[in-house]
Amino acid sequence: QVQLVESGGGLVQPGGSLRLACVASGSIFGINTMGWYRQAPGKERELVAVITHGGNTNYADSVKGRFTISRDNAENTVYLQMNSLKPEDTAVYYCNSNARTSFRSGYMDYWGEGTLVTVSS
Repeated sequence: QVQLVESGGGLVQPGGSLRLACVASGSIFGINTMGWYRQAPGKERELVAVITHGGNTNYADSVKGRFTISRDNAENTVYLQMNSLKPEDTAVYYCNSNARTSFRSGYMDYWGEGTLVTVSS
């Protein structure tokens, strides 16, 4: 199994910044993509940003130019730098990892428990 633990959420004023981190641990043979999703109250979970093992990235239109995703493959860690935060960024942010636990196993999606980001004055 693969465990994902997020950190870095909290309360921030509009225009402020936060940096989220997610560490993957457990029986990891390989990790393909890592990413961040978010779910606001009353809304469905949505993609925020994703990064491949090689460093290719994809962002939701709503966060382009404000958020930056990065990863440390040696540490199985993914980061999300969030700048110019807006109240509509308020949500629970979930880390996702597409990983496999052995040479013979297929890749599966794993999720963290989420970290709350609240943008409010």
